[in-house]
Amino acid sequence: MVSQAPTPVDGSPPPITPGGTYTIQTVTVGCKIYIRRPGPTGETEERLAEILSIRDKPSNPYAKNNKVPEADGTPKPEDQWEYFVHWESFNKRLDEWVSGSRLVLSRDLEWPRPKVPVVPKKATPAKKPGKAPRTQNLLKKATSNAALAASPTPAPSTPMVMDDYPPSPSPAPSSLKRKTMHDDEEEEEEEEEEAEEDAEGDDDAEGDMEVDGDGEVETFDLSLSEPAMEAPPLSAFSKEKEIEKLRTSGSMTQSISEIARVKNLNRLQIGRHEVDAWYFSPYPKEYAHLPVLYICEFCLAFFPSPMMFSRHRQRCTMMHPPGNEIYRHEDISFYEIDGKRQLTWCRNLSLLSKCFLDHKTLYYDVTPFMYYVMAKRDSHGCHVIGYFSKEKESAENYNVACILTLPQHQRHGYGKLLIEFSYELSKKEGKLGSPEKPLSDLGLLGYRAYWAETIIDLLLNTPDSELSIDDIAQKTSITHADVMNTCSTLQLFKHYKGQHIICLNNSVLEKHQKTMAKRRRRIHPEHLKWKPPVFTRDQLRFGF
Repeated sequence: MVSQAPTPVDGSPPPITPGGTYTIQTVTVGCKIYIRRPGPTGETEERLAEILSIRDKPSNPYAKNNKVPEADGTPKPEDQWEYFVHWESFNKRLDEWVSGSRLVLSRDLEWPRPKVPVVPKKATPAKKPGKAPRTQNLLKKATSNAALAASPTPAPSTPMVMDDYPPSPSPAPSSLKRKTMHDDEEEEEEEEEEAEEDAEGDDDAEGDMEVDGDGEVETFDLSLSEPAMEAPPLSAFSKEKEIEKLRTSGSMTQSISEIARVKNLNRLQIGRHEVDAWYFSPYPKEYAHLPVLYICEFCLAFFPSPMMFSRHRQRCTMMHPPGNEIYRHEDISFYEIDGKRQLTWCRNLSLLSKCFLDHKTLYYDVTPFMYYVMAKRDSHGCHVIGYFSKEKESAENYNVACILTLPQHQRHGYGKLLIEFSYELSKKEGKLGSPEKPLSDLGLLGYRAYWAETIIDLLLNTPDSELSIDDIAQKTSITHADVMNTCSTLQLFKHYKGQHIICLNNSVLEKHQKTMAKRRRRIHPEHLKWKPPVFTRDQLRFGF
C-alpha cells in the first residue's frame, strides 16, 4: 500500500513519511529526500535535497541512443523521470537535474509545509488622533529590519508551497512556487497601506528620509528619547563568516521570476574545457536540456551536436574577439568592443555569462554598452578569459555594469586583473568609479579584496605623512563611499587627539604581505593605448 502524506495541521512541523513506505510516484515538487551524489573524495554519499521541479526524461534528437540501460541491458523505469534538486546547505549554483534512480527511497521523505490560508483583511479604520507620527513608525520599521539583518542567516532551502495537498501520485511537472514569494507580496501590500495611511496625516514627513548608498531607507528623528539599536561590532563580520554566508545563501537574486527559473543547461564545452552551467540562461529552447552544448570559443556561436560544431570550426575564421586591442602585455590582451557594432557577438557573450551570473537581468539589447574582453594569446589564437561591460553613458558614474571570469579560468588572479583594468580606464577618464550594484557573491569578495589591497598599498608607499579620504579616492579612482566602507571593514579608523586617523595594525599588514606575495599579475598602465570614447547625442539614442 502506497503511503500518502499525513493530514496537515496549521503551525505543525512538516510531516515525514518513513522510508520504504512510499514509491517514486509519490515524490512531488517541494519534498525533501535523500539523493545519491559523488562525494568530495570520489565515494558516493547520500545528501538531503529539495525537489524543485520534475520532468519526463528529455530525448536528445542528436544522440543515437537515448535510453539509460540497466546492468542487464534494459532501461530503468525510474529513469524516465528527472528531478531538479537544491542540495541542503549548498550554494544555488550546485542545483542540478538528477535521474530517478539516484533517489534513496529507503530513507525518510519530508513533505512540504502546508499552505496557510490567507485571512481576508479587514477594512482600514480611520486614522485616530493619537496615532504615532510617521517618523516613529518608519524608525521602528527600520530598527526591526536592522535587527533581522543582524540575525543569523536562515537555511538556503526554503519550504515549498503547493496548491494541492496531499500530493497526487503521478510525478507530473509542477510549477515552482516558494513561500517567500507570497510572504514578500503580503509584506509589500501591508507597507503600501501603511504608507498611504501615514501620508494622509503627515505630508511633510518625507524630509526625514534619506537613502544610503545601498538603496536602503534610513530614518532619523532627534526628538526620540530612546536611542536606536546599535549596529553589531565590525569584528562580528569576519571573512570566514562572510564566505560561509555567501556559500550557503546563494547569489543576490533580485527578481522573483529569476528565482523560479530552473536551470536549463547541463554542461558547456568551450574550446578544450568542459564546465557545468550554474544558472538559467535564455538560450533557445531547442538547445535546452542537452547533455552538452558546444560553444565556439572565438565567435561564441552555440551548437547542439559535436558534428555541427566541427563543421562550424572548419569554416570559422575568427581568432580573437571582434574589437580593437587596447592593451597587450606578455600573453594578456584586452579588446574594446562596441555592443552596437558587434550585436551578435555581444549577445552570445551575454547568453554565456548568464550561465554563471544569477544576480543580473539579461537584456537582449546590448547597444548601450561597451565590452572590454580579456584574452590569453597562444599559437592557436586569443582565448577569452573574462570580460566586463560598461555603460556608454552612466548617470551614476558606474565604471562596471557586469563583470565575469569564466569558471575554467577562476582562481588564477584574473578577476583582480579585470577589476584593476576597469579602474585604470577610470583614471584615464579622470573620474571616480564603482561597480553597479548588486554584486554577485564572488564579485563582492573580489572587489572587497581589491579595494583593501589597493588602499593599504597606497598608504604604505605614499611619501606624504597624511592622506585624507579624498586623497585616496583621487589617486585610486575608488569612490569615497567604497573607501570609507573598506576602511571601516578593516577597522582602520582610530580616534586620536580629537580627530579620526587611519592606522594600520599588525594583522592587516601581515595579511597584506601574504596577499602581495601570492599575486603574480598586474596591469601596467604604460601598455594601455586607449582614449575615452566620445559619443554624440545620436549615438546615445538607443532603441529609437
